[in-house]
Amino acid sequence: MARPSKLYLVCYNSLQALGWFVALLRLLPCLAPPVSVHSAYAVAGDLICVLQTCAILETVHAAIGLVPTAPLLAFLQWGGRTHFVLAVVRQIPEVHSSPSVLITFMAWSISEVIRYSHYALTTLKVCPSWLTYLRYTAFIPLYPIGVGPGEMWTMYQALPFVKKRNLYSGRAGVLSVPVAEAVHACVQATQVEAGKGEQEETSLRKF
Repeated sequence: MARPSKLYLVCYNSLQALGWFVALLRLLPCLAPPVSVHSAYAVAGDLICVLQTCAILETVHAAIGLVPTAPLLAFLQWGGRTHFVLAVVRQIPEVHSSPSVLITFMAWSISEVIRYSHYALTTLKVCPSWLTYLRYTAFIPLYPIGVGPGEMWTMYQALPFVKKRNLYSGRAGVLSVPVAEAVHACVQATQVEAGKGEQEETSLRKF
């Protein structure tokens, strides 16, 4: 790798690590009074939107061969998160105060501080073994936490507003309403089945 390219990657990854670290510092007070868990987007949302948008550069890095990553994979990873934070969370103020946003942002911030720090130090060939260990193990708990009670729950809460405001147009709009209805139907069916189970258990106890 040419020296300018190496310097650029170190700077890019270091700035991203610093940015996500600042976001994490802003989010930590939300875990304790007097700051509320409902203020996650207010304290760190704009910064996270900027950081995630700038991450499109990683697709460019892959496309021009700066990093050994498939461009399509890099784009899909960037697109999924960017759609979530810009097209859903940012556009629907009603979900800004949801605890699921805090869960998502916390999981993202911790994982990205580790990931970008690892990239920067690995590029310099001075990465400590403990950071490499964290890079490949921390995602095991962070990924399901961020996706389950974080992103998926936020998306579920946003679905009624997506449908009501028709936030998607064209072909995407054709898909958005059926998807919303399908998710609601699945959740409602689960709740009905749970209710039936409780009724049956109560009946058995009476006998």
